[in-house]
Amino acid sequence: MDSQGGITVRRALELPGLRAGLPEVVACADRLDRTVRWVHAGEVPYIASLLKGGELLLTTGLGLGSRPAEQRVFVRRLAERGIAALVVELGSRFDRLPATIVETARAAGLPLVQLHREVPFVSVTEEVHTEIVNGHYALLRQAEEVHRRCTEALLDGGGVPQVLRILADFAGNPVFLETAEGRLLYAAAPGAGPAAADPLQIWEGLRGQRAARAAGPPAGAVLVDVPGGGHGTGAVRARLVLPAVSAPPLPVHRLAAERAADILAVVLMQARQEEELAARGRGDFLTDLAEGRILAEDAPAQAKVLGFKPGEGPLLPVVMRLAPESAPAGNWALLARAVLEELSSVGVPVLLGVRPVEGRVPLLLGLRTESERTAVADRVATALRAGVERAGLERPGTQPPVVVVGVAGGWAAASAGLRHAAETATAAQGLPDRAWYDARRLDIDLLLWRLREHPDLAAFVDRAIGPLRAHDRTSRPALLPTLEVYLAHAGRKAETARELHLNRQTLYNRLARIAELLGTDLDDPQTVLALSLALRARRHTL
Repeated sequence: MDSQGGITVRRALELPGLRAGLPEVVACADRLDRTVRWVHAGEVPYIASLLKGGELLLTTGLGLGSRPAEQRVFVRRLAERGIAALVVELGSRFDRLPATIVETARAAGLPLVQLHREVPFVSVTEEVHTEIVNGHYALLRQAEEVHRRCTEALLDGGGVPQVLRILADFAGNPVFLETAEGRLLYAAAPGAGPAAADPLQIWEGLRGQRAARAAGPPAGAVLVDVPGGGHGTGAVRARLVLPAVSAPPLPVHRLAAERAADILAVVLMQARQEEELAARGRGDFLTDLAEGRILAEDAPAQAKVLGFKPGEGPLLPVVMRLAPESAPAGNWALLARAVLEELSSVGVPVLLGVRPVEGRVPLLLGLRTESERTAVADRVATALRAGVERAGLERPGTQPPVVVVGVAGGWAAASAGLRHAAETATAAQGLPDRAWYDARRLDIDLLLWRLREHPDLAAFVDRAIGPLRAHDRTSRPALLPTLEVYLAHAGRKAETARELHLNRQTLYNRLARIAELLGTDLDDPQTVLALSLALRARRHTL
């Protein structure tokens, strides 16, 4: 089997049917790697007109003619038709092929084989066709394997970049997803080989080629339409482009691209709008950056394609996480547009994406100096919440969005900062509402969140505050809120009483009751630390 799903002439001659005829290659032995697309047997002089190219032609030579001129025309027409090889069985017409036929085949570059024994052509045909069908089936399995991997990537939370990267690795060439109008949406390069260069540079070169060819497809490239709804049957939402960089794409690569296009069509259909697709693309980029799938040295060029051009100052990672009941059911584009419009007044470069699977909105902002961090964070948090409200997602009874601001720094720091902020935004769900949280001040909450499924954490919480939880389920007043406020004010009783609207004696009585139930001293530093941790951890163990 060759890489196009057929078999080579060489392989056909090795099969038992032709091997039994004692084949002898008398012309173009160096071209036996040609692909055999099909097998045909015939004895008429005009046989070339019945062929399409790529056939292995079996004949006894009855149609070759008796005169040298007829024989030359016969062989040349077969060569012009592009058949894979001519196989002549000796005995019925020739004892040995005439020199005219051999020389003409050699001059035309047509592999010529003579069989010294009679073979049943029907058996040869059946045998070669079976091999070809098996080859096509093997290629189909390769394409289906690409389809399976792409599907798994999406189910694991990946997006269009992961699908394109799988396809690029399989094809050994870069892969591009463009709009129907030719605007680049995504680019991916294989992980190794000569085509593993910056795909954006390759894209720029392809744009020049297409401009010279009046926007036609790049030479040797495979173009596969990605269908999309909304404009009638047959509408094109986007297009996959597989250019010939390392080598021309093969039929199996087109087949894999068609399978990938089916998956991408579903993604684009879910996205519904290019605006949302672009927002998801930016979200995928920021997530890939956070997860280390994009190197810090490669990130600036890819961010530039997405429209993010920060200055020389530090980058500030920010993540907003929506509560599940607040996340938009279908149209994340509305949220992205509303938030971006609000962020336009912040006055710094912004790269904003959406991650519907996690219910997150990751951002990168370009600061002029580190000292701007707090002021910019205030403005960004206000803009994010205003965007959520404009999108109609801030409804009574729903938890407000959580905004977490990471550590400012270069691209390498932005990668770690985005990952830290994303995790912290999840861990911060259920904390008292604030305009924004500093990721650096929630490391304890993040640690407790990571331990949420460990049985020792629930046991620790139960040992530390279990008696208070049992009391509050059956008695009033509830004592846990009093303990929380008391610890939040570092044991300062006057401030605690003021916030709880209690007189001091009432507060003293409650604190005494808490100490009695827990059997501990609220003035002991170790006890205070344990209680503080238990109160933070209890929301992960309920």
